Amino acid sequence: MTPLPRSRFANIGRSQEVGRVLLLAGLGVPALCWLFSVTGCSKVRPEEPTVSVETASVEKQTLERTVTAEAILFPLQQSALVPKVSAPVKAFYVKRGSRVRKGQLLAVLENRDLAAAAQENKGAYNQAEAAYETTTAASLPEEIQKAKLDADVAKETLDATQKVYDSRQELYKQGALPRKDLDQASVNLVQARSQYDIAEKHLNSLMAVGKQQELKSAAGQLESAKGKYLGAQAQLSYSEIRSPIDGVVTDRPLYPGEMAAVGTPLITVMDISQVIARAHIPQDQAALLKIGDKATITVTGTDKPVAAKVTVVSPALDPNSTTVEVWIQAKNPGQQMRPGASVQVSMLSHTVPDALVVPASAILTAPDGGTSVMVVGSDNRAHQKAVKTGIKHVDDIQIVEGVAEGEEVVASGAYGLPDNTKVTVERGKQSSQLPEKPPGKEKEKEKEKDER
Repeated sequence: MTPLPRSRFANIGRSQEVGRVLLLAGLGVPALCWLFSVTGCSKVRPEEPTVSVETASVEKQTLERTVTAEAILFPLQQSALVPKVSAPVKAFYVKRGSRVRKGQLLAVLENRDLAAAAQENKGAYNQAEAAYETTTAASLPEEIQKAKLDADVAKETLDATQKVYDSRQELYKQGALPRKDLDQASVNLVQARSQYDIAEKHLNSLMAVGKQQELKSAAGQLESAKGKYLGAQAQLSYSEIRSPIDGVVTDRPLYPGEMAAVGTPLITVMDISQVIARAHIPQDQAALLKIGDKATITVTGTDKPVAAKVTVVSPALDPNSTTVEVWIQAKNPGQQMRPGASVQVSMLSHTVPDALVVPASAILTAPDGGTSVMVVGSDNRAHQKAVKTGIKHVDDIQIVEGVAEGEEVVASGAYGLPDNTKVTVERGKQSSQLPEKPPGKEKEKEKEKDER
């Protein structure tokens, strides 16, 4: 058999291929996709991922700036009663926990020797007092009596001479007495007055010297006796221990009969009707506080804070910690707050009304210090917005500028979230500002994914 020419078979093959192409072209694109299914014509563009987030609305609130710190409780007043004399304890009239009043007798030390000394000095004082009274009322010495008698005689002579002079002067005026008799009466009057003056001065000088010395001696003895008596009384009073304040007995280390020593506290009394929490605050935070600021004290283990106020902001720094000591005072009617306890204090420095507030967790901080939030728009996408923050209170923070009231910000899940990311809000956390997506559409999308 004669073989066919090679070119003829080639033409036949090409004609068949062209025919198949034309046939497929006539069938359309579906046939082409079926033909090249192995090469990937069935692949579709992947759906854009959606991130689940929690949101919160930008709201207006009255925001308070507070300074918080740990503190130690102290009583309003405290008195450690230290004996001024060493002696055994004769009796206690109170125990720990007893409520006492100012001036109340709390304990007595053995004082028989002190009482005897006080009684002895009291007798000496009474004796000196009687001697002083006797001296002041005693008759004058003999010399002073003679001087007083001379003064009395001189006074009588002066009075008689004065009468004679007056009589002769009257007679002289009537012409019944010569001039020389009147002159002689005048001379006698002058001499009598001079003698009286001398006697009076002599008496006064004697009385001043003698009386003053006697009174001075008696007064000195009286004062000495009085001082010894008062000293003995003071020593006796030291054996009686009295409370200087109203309060509660918090310590009583000794028992009756034991020796109370000078310098060692015998009883401690605290006034805990109010307490003072002392906190050490950093300088920058202490600068925000002033006396009278409102505050609260929270005791460890309790949830209810107690109202208080700032009473002291130290003008000097603590040399060891370079912090400022601040005192917060509160009433303690139930006496649940006990001195020595560790507490939390919160001090209100100032208040901002109508502040735009978001959760502090919504704030994103860039490496350069800039702050921003992710705002969820009506397109259900998160858009990053730069904001300026203000004061922070607990879990909330003020937004000074950058967002408006009512906008929705991502409160949880914003970290690392790219701008313009499609988001969905978690069930139960979704804000009323965002419309919920119909559940039917969500099911349709899930069905399409399963079919693919």
